Amino acid sequence: MIDQIKFDEQGLVPVIVQDASKEVLMLAYANREALEKTLETNQAHYYSRSRKELWHKGATSGHIQHIKDVRYDCDSDTVLYLVSQEGAACHTGNYSCFYRSLKAQDPILSHLQQLITHRRTQPKEGSYTNYLFEKGVDKILKKVGEETAEIIIAAKNNSKLETIYETADLLYHLTVLLTALDIDWSDVMTELESRGKKEN
Repeated sequence: MIDQIKFDEQGLVPVIVQDASKEVLMLAYANREALEKTLETNQAHYYSRSRKELWHKGATSGHIQHIKDVRYDCDSDTVLYLVSQEGAACHTGNYSCFYRSLKAQDPILSHLQQLITHRRTQPKEGSYTNYLFEKGVDKILKKVGEETAEIIIAAKNNSKLETIYETADLLYHLTVLLTALDIDWSDVMTELESRGKKEN
């Protein structure tokens, strides 16, 4: 099976890593030995080009990637690992290495959605975010409505601090809602950007 993979002149092939929720987590490289180890152990192995050695993801950090499937593309020169990720895939502590965007997007909202997506795919006991996901969209919508009403009251009372606080609550619950509906904040920002261009 591995004989069908086209390794480059260094004996490497790029590996795209994706979790069960279809979020792209990282890009790495594997040589034949890494692919063999991955298939043998059902845990992700790569080849570190900087250290020039085999790399077992999570061996020291505990952030193991459990293999669900290993696929390769139509040209047989790129591999896809479908994984169940323990902890964070990125060395920065972010769930995915692709946590920044070149498109018009608020980095704070992007980071918040990364954290919420991580909680969705890696549930934690006692997590309020997981409680909302477990209760479903109706519960999330109820919270969005409540937070909207609280912003109205705070603004009506001319309380800047309360308005800021309640707006933060609303943005959090909106982020949970968008994540539940598989909508990214970048999609919303793109729509806002489009509307801004119409106003110019």
